[in-house]
Amino acid sequence: MTLLAGALAVLAALLFAIASVAQRGAAADVPDEEARGGRLIVRLVRSPRWWAGTIGDTGGFVVQAAALGVGALLLVQPLLVTTVLFALPLEARLTGRRIGRPEIRWAVVLVAALALFVVIGEPTAGVDQAPLDGWLPSLATLLVLLAVCVLAAGRKRGPRRAALLAVATGLAYGLVAALTKSVVDLLGDGPLALITSWETWVLIAAVLGGTLLQQTAFGAGPLAASLPAVTVGEPIVAAVLGVVVLGEQVRADGLEWGLIGLLVVLMIVATAALSRSSAAALPEPETVGAPT
Repeated sequence: MTLLAGALAVLAALLFAIASVAQRGAAADVPDEEARGGRLIVRLVRSPRWWAGTIGDTGGFVVQAAALGVGALLLVQPLLVTTVLFALPLEARLTGRRIGRPEIRWAVVLVAALALFVVIGEPTAGVDQAPLDGWLPSLATLLVLLAVCVLAAGRKRGPRRAALLAVATGLAYGLVAALTKSVVDLLGDGPLALITSWETWVLIAAVLGGTLLQQTAFGAGPLAASLPAVTVGEPIVAAVLGVVVLGEQVRADGLEWGLIGLLVVLMIVATAALSRSSAAALPEPETVGAPT
């Protein structure tokens, strides 16, 4: 099951990479005065490139859900950061630029850190569902943090707004991943259990809210300010929820904990570095001219 979950997670990462390249390019084309709220969505739904990205995102989410159905959040979510490994060459090819040696080094660091984390940590699954009272403290914390990020982002376009909205996106998508595991488990109980479960409706709200936040973040400022926070934030939030709410565990003792901590730091730094490089391949929103 671990091997299958890992393979599905990497396939999901590939689909998310294709979607990300398409959607970020579409968001970067939106003029400044239309880069927020409903006007942003109206512009994006008219873009064939955005729809191609949406199809890729949907396929990635379905495969991710399948991975979470057979594997732990602590295994699946870290592997999803390989999205940046796929996105970087795709964007390099589209923009005609070459991938530099620093990017290659960071890619090697990320792959090595992920492999060692899986081998040494041996992430184990917890429960697929937790009672609502077990979720409430985490849900309340996430809502507060999300509200703080959105309010602090303000309305002025720029790196600060993009980064804060990206952090909020990571919070929302981390919750999506954790709830997806619970909702996949509900599928076996039939449609009635699915539509009457609170997890289903909170999942839908988190998906819709996260999508709006992500597109707004991509259009709010430099992609190098938003992409690292989204890419790193989602697996961190999902992993924390997996441990705190669903009871997942990493098998380690003594010095192994120190090594695992180092590997996690290396994964975060490498992912952020590769995300900035990936974002640099696309035109920034500030270069977009006035609407015609």
